[in-house]
Amino acid sequence: MAEQLSLEQLATFDNLEFLASQVVEGFITGLHKSPYHGFSVEFSEHRLYNTGESTRNIDWKLYARTDKYFVKRYEEETNLRCQLVIDTSGSMYFPEDKASKLRFSVYAAAALLQLFKRQRDAVGLTTFSEQVDLSLKARSNPAHHKLLLSELEKLLNSQRNQSGTRAITALHEIAETTHNRSLVVIFSDMFEPGSHADALFAALQHLRYNKHEVLLFHVLDAPHELAFEYDNRPHVFIDMESGEELKLNPVAIQQAYREKAAAFKQELLLKCGQFKIDFVEADISQGLNQILLPYLLKRSKMY
Repeated sequence: MAEQLSLEQLATFDNLEFLASQVVEGFITGLHKSPYHGFSVEFSEHRLYNTGESTRNIDWKLYARTDKYFVKRYEEETNLRCQLVIDTSGSMYFPEDKASKLRFSVYAAAALLQLFKRQRDAVGLTTFSEQVDLSLKARSNPAHHKLLLSELEKLLNSQRNQSGTRAITALHEIAETTHNRSLVVIFSDMFEPGSHADALFAALQHLRYNKHEVLLFHVLDAPHELAFEYDNRPHVFIDMESGEELKLNPVAIQQAYREKAAAFKQELLLKCGQFKIDFVEADISQGLNQILLPYLLKRSKMY
């Protein structure tokens, strides 16, 4: 695959649409050199151009040889409907810099949006914290794509508030309000306050019960949130949703923390397997190709 930019480097771009286009172009270039060559970003045949349709996919090289207009037909010319779902609760603003989980999720969603545009798919956007804050139904027209990009840019510029996570309520609402069978792509750390694991899994199952395909990107800063790698000195840890503070030396609890974090991730992974939900651990330090390739793999299984 092509070399990937870090989140800090991506944050230097002012234009989200341009950034997403560059990410996708670099990914496709790398994809065509990889064993995955031949996905829907690659056309499979030609058809005659119909007067009045977009000229974007005309094969001009073929026109030069034949003096006829042919359009590239893509492998996956389907009317896929996709609902992008982004968790915007306080914990998603960790770490509090240009490399937060929320920023990563926005870049990933924007890159997927570019792929949807290429394939003429319908896409919507839902954001949630303590409730569903935004719900835009899936559409495929250019004006709608611009609207989605505008909303994503607002998230990039948003200030953290101490909002909690109510993923359970939000996922049930999404399952009920997304009426057409869709691919639901979720970006969340899945941190739900209290002991509500069973209810959280029931909400994910609700999406599958309503015939939606689900792709869950478990967005984490793995070195800090899974491995708990901090300097061997006292730290003050602040709950980004409640504001509660705790002073301790992280080394003292590192092993116990790792065991708890691993157990939660394993339970989430097992439940997703049980419900036929595609689970991807999305480490924000690993770049965006880990998002684009699982999406294409999921799409290839759907059709």
